[in-house]
Amino acid sequence: MTCMDRMHAIRLFVRLVECGSFSAVGREEGIGQPAVSKQIGALERYLGEQLVLRTSRQVVITEAGHAFYESAKRLMDDFDALESSVGDRRRSPRGTIRINTAPAHGRLCITPLLPEFFRRYPDVTIQMSVSERHVDLVGEGVDLAIRHGRLVDSSLTARKLSEADSVLTASRDYLSRNGVPTRLAELDQHTCIVFAKDRERYPWSLKVGKETVSYMPHGSLLTGDAEHVRAAVLCGLGIAQAPRWLLAEEIRSGQVQVLLPKLQPARVPIHLVYPAGRRVPVRVRVFIDYLAAAFAPPVRRPQRP
Repeated sequence: MTCMDRMHAIRLFVRLVECGSFSAVGREEGIGQPAVSKQIGALERYLGEQLVLRTSRQVVITEAGHAFYESAKRLMDDFDALESSVGDRRRSPRGTIRINTAPAHGRLCITPLLPEFFRRYPDVTIQMSVSERHVDLVGEGVDLAIRHGRLVDSSLTARKLSEADSVLTASRDYLSRNGVPTRLAELDQHTCIVFAKDRERYPWSLKVGKETVSYMPHGSLLTGDAEHVRAAVLCGLGIAQAPRWLLAEEIRSGQVQVLLPKLQPARVPIHLVYPAGRRVPVRVRVFIDYLAAAFAPPVRRPQRP
């Protein structure tokens, strides 16, 4: 194998570990599954190690393959960074950025920002995956993830994007039929939209005076998906506690009303996270900076006397 052949085969192997199938890598690269398997087989012969166990149902990465992947991933990141930093410096960053976020946040807050990013960086591709769970960035080959709430993983580097208000909301239609609650005790007389996962109901966090209290909502609809919470509010199914961004347009238009604002708890931080201790490719850095600027609060200019 030539040096360039080895580099290409290493890149294919890295993507095989991250995608989990030869066919998925082939679709990404625009080549057939047999060609991917052939190049990785040539890499194995060159290394004298079996990296992949091939079965009819799945691809199993060997112990040697996992060890090789860690070094290969760093090599590819360094190579991409080198490509971006030398030669024609006027050339736009290029390559794929793999980002993970919650489904509703991705649709409402990230996707609307992409047209301008692609206009500035036409050679960059975004591969966005959505999940309510916290993905393993290194194990699943994800460059960036957006996390809501307090961070606990010390293996990640974090950049704060914003803080989200958590508000009680209901549609005008629901409130016209059921009345507007004016104090905490009146919530017991209302139907609530309950956020729940694995049959576990999540209490609402509310601020009463200087203390934060938990309130357990009651209602006919339980869901673990923010999109369903949003849809339920708009359908007039009840009162929900949700991040303001989830219903920002409807709140601005008056279709949805914020309730009991004095009970609003502390804001929830939103961070952009990526693996610590790794070189960040230029294409990823420009996307980090772009999102940080997009989420930054507008600068207020002092009024003239």
